[in-house]
Amino acid sequence: MSVRVHFYSYCRDLAGCAETIESISTGESLAVLLQKLFLRFPKMAAMQRSLLVAVGVDYQTGDYILRDGDEVALFPPVQGG
Repeated sequence: MSVRVHFYSYCRDLAGCAETIESISTGESLAVLLQKLFLRFPKMAAMQRSLLVAVGVDYQTGDYILRDGDEVALFPPVQGG
């Protein structure tokens, strides 16, 4: 299975790309995918406690089970001013 991962704002700078496609196993959770991404893009690991993560249009927690073709979006924390 595969999912498309989009990096937005500062996350794009840390990853060095706007998006990637990741192969995942059936039944893999969002938390497992994130750990794979932190290994592949080590600069992203510093964001792991503050990262906003959505699948489709809904924010999700690490226990969310991914499905083939899901689109995952990673955002830095939102700040206002």
